[in-house]
Amino acid sequence: MAKKLPKTNAARLLDAAHIAYTLIPYEVDESNLAADHVAEQLGEPIERVFKTLVLRGDRTGIFVCVVPGDCEVNLKTAARVSGNKSAEMIHVRELLATTGYIRGGCSPIGMRKPFPTYIHSTCEKFDKIYVSAGVRGMQICIAPADLIRISSAVVTELC
Repeated sequence: MAKKLPKTNAARLLDAAHIAYTLIPYEVDESNLAADHVAEQLGEPIERVFKTLVLRGDRTGIFVCVVPGDCEVNLKTAARVSGNKSAEMIHVRELLATTGYIRGGCSPIGMRKPFPTYIHSTCEKFDKIYVSAGVRGMQICIAPADLIRISSAVVTELC
């Protein structure tokens, strides 16, 4: 009998919204929290493994970008689409207090409060993508349309 995986807050929110998903565990390497390591552990192409980045705009404050693991978010583009003149990544020491998540386990679902969220348009090329389940060592496999709906994300170019 397969061991039941523990539910994360993100998974409980998906359950409450009646959204289909799969929890996928992977082996964590504390010295390498990069998306390419996660993709390798999952046996999936890096383009399907999305990372959640938290930024601060000069006008609107905190916002979230969800981008493919092989993508560097373009800060000027992110600022523009979010209604800012400039934007920067928040410092890792602010991440837990701001979102409720730690580096390597930040999910676009279930942050402490809702932030404007933008997801890279390449998500629509896939039937399923992967995002953090809210803890290191666990990913959520989900249809992009469902992720967009639950996170109220705007689909746009970010890289």
